Amino acid sequence: MDKSKRLFLKSKRSFRRRLPPIQSGDRIDYRNMSLISRFISEQGKILSRRVNRLTLKQQRLITIAIKQARILSSLPFLNNEK
Repeated sequence: MDKSKRLFLKSKRSFRRRLPPIQSGDRIDYRNMSLISRFISEQGKILSRRVNRLTLKQQRLITIAIKQARILSSLPFLNNEK
């Protein structure tokens, strides 16, 4: 097989589809701290949608829940622990 034909061959590797980070039964709520804490970095920042692998609607709901938890003081605004 010559070099020009080899460029167009697809790889035979199969990939495993990743499980969504939020299951259908999970309720996105400011009181669900175990769920919310998965989407916050170590510094206390909200992780991006690309990193979280969430849909746009889910990311909006997570962001609102995190902000509500911060305002109600159940979640810190910053995490400056070293």
